[in-house]
This record gives sequence, C-alpha cells and structure tokens, in this order.
Amino acid sequence: MVVLATKVYVSGDARDRTLDSLDSLVANDLGDLDVEWTIGLRDDGFPSVTVQGADATAARNVLREEWGAITPHRDVGETYVGTLEHWDEDGFVLDAGEPVRVGANELGLGSGSPSQIRTRFGLVQHMPLRFIEPEAGKPAALADAERDRLYDWTRAEMGRVNVNSATRAEVRATVNRSGHAEDIVTVERLGLLEQSIICTPETDPPGLLSDIGPHLPSEMLCVIP
Repeated sequence: MVVLATKVYVSGDARDRTLDSLDSLVANDLGDLDVEWTIGLRDDGFPSVTVQGADATAARNVLREEWGAITPHRDVGETYVGTLEHWDEDGFVLDAGEPVRVGANELGLGSGSPSQIRTRFGLVQHMPLRFIEPEAGKPAALADAERDRLYDWTRAEMGRVNVNSATRAEVRATVNRSGHAEDIVTVERLGLLEQSIICTPETDPPGLLSDIGPHLPSEMLCVIP
C-alpha cells in the first residue's frame, strides 16, 4: 500500500468526484503494468492505494515518484512531501502524516514574513511541498528542488493563478465557461485538488482571478513574474 502525499478535504459529491479523478490518474500513472488497485481514504484525508499483481513493486515505486508518499519512517537528510497545513510568523507547518515545521529561516525564498512569502509564491493551502527531514529537535527545510520550482514561477514570462479545492477538470471547465480558454496555456496539476492555471504572456493573472473566482469555492493566489 502507498499513502499518497496529497489530501482529499472536500466532502459529499465533490469527494466522490475527486476519488473518481484519482482513480483515473492512477490508471494513467500505472499504464501497462500488470497490476490491480483499490483506493481508500484515511481519516486524515490522505488517500491510500493498495496494489496487487506481478508488477506491484514497480507500481508502488511509480506512485511514490509521482505523488510522494506519507510514511511514518523518514530518514534524516532525505526528501519527503507534505501538504501546506498552516503558517505563522515562525514558518510553515506541513502535514506529512504528522506536523512538520519548516522554520522561517529554512524557507529560503527571500525576504518577508512566511505569510508574505506564501502569498508571493502562490502557495495555496494543502499544496504539496517537498522538504528535507531534519535532525531531531530541529526545523525542517524546503528542498532545493522545491525552492527552484517556486523561483522559476516568478522568473517565467507567464503568470499563474493557483487554486485549491478543485480537480484539474473542474478548473479547466470553469476557465472555459468564463470565456478565458484563449487566455491560458494549460492547467498544471500541483496536487489532487491543487492546480496552477498558467496564463499566456498577455493575460493579467489578477484579472483572470477576478473573473473565475466567483465560480470556484477555492482559495486562489496569483503568481506575477
């Protein structure tokens, strides 16, 4: 079994649609591997995938690589994935099956308070982030690869609107219904319910957010190059 490092925090019909979407994504991830799988949902919102078949070991490795994995046993100095749970003046707190604090001095994302950094880089709540497991009693640090990804967003020619609480298909449908299909390049999946709308160079991210915001029950943050 692999516990995926992405959370399901919606309820009712939205939860059913999200789990159906996850099943389709897992099918794409596992491709032609000789496996069968079942998807469950833990009480803390992390989905689990139980895999059986001749290629089960390879399938589990693919899922860990694609999504990150929640595990109770983490090695100091290794990279893991947690979801952004909350933030305060002391840093970020990630959910990696248990709270993991990334100290303000370990964010490595430039000046400003953790709240200001979160807003500047478009880090919507529950977004998966990679971190380095610390020594006992010390705060974790964001992984270099994570910092590089976030800095790349601010250096790109195109802005972004980051969204939570919606699947990629739901975000694309909302963009299309609002008449902005020609104003975006694509919708990039950050997590199961966290998406990044990549704008064309001519599109103003705050303007796009203003138009689609009323149609999505989501937190939305702009990334402006």
